[in-house]
Amino acid sequence: MNIEHDAKTRKFFVTFGMEEAVLNYRLGGNVIDFYHTFVPELGRGKGIAEKLVKAGFEYAREQKLKVIPTCPYISGAFLSRHPQYQSLVG
Repeated sequence: MNIEHDAKTRKFFVTFGMEEAVLNYRLGGNVIDFYHTFVPELGRGKGIAEKLVKAGFEYAREQKLKVIPTCPYISGAFLSRHPQYQSLVG
C-alpha cells in the first residue's frame, strides 16, 4: 500500500480502484490539525485508516509539528492503541 501526501490539498491518501481513502489536515504555524479520516466501504477493516494516520504522525514528527487530533478516530481509537504518538499532541 502506497500512502501519498499531497501538501497542496493537505491530505494523505491511498487510492484503490476508483476510490480514495484520506486523512485531511489543516496547517497553521507549527501545528497540524488532523480533522477528518475517511475510508470507503470497500477498504474498511484492512487497517488503511491506521496506516494513513501513522503516515500523518510521522510527517508531523519529521516537520517538528504539534498535532491537534480533531478527528474522533484519531483522538480515540488510534491514540489509545499508539501511545508513542501522544508526545506529539499539543
